[in-house]
Amino acid sequence: MTSGQRLTARVIGRVQGVGYRWWVVQRASALGLVGWVRNADDERSVELVAEGDASALDALEAELTGGPGGARVDAVEASRGPASGGWVRFEIRR
Repeated sequence: MTSGQRLTARVIGRVQGVGYRWWVVQRASALGLVGWVRNADDERSVELVAEGDASALDALEAELTGGPGGARVDAVEASRGPASGGWVRFEIRR
């Protein structure tokens, strides 16, 4: 049985080409989350799926509005659901 929650998010702004995906991997991994992050095809957003403890997902979601120097987040669209248990670490998808 899979426990925990899933956060699905789209981060919109200047988040491609500024190290945002690497920053998300570091933050999510430090919080004990698993999942993935990738650049969206629209060239102005990043998509991610993170799974784990609800409080760790709350922390990550709150931090998504920041990011590394050079990033500018205009909006975060996020939703929650049950975890699938399909990942063992947090990684960048291409």
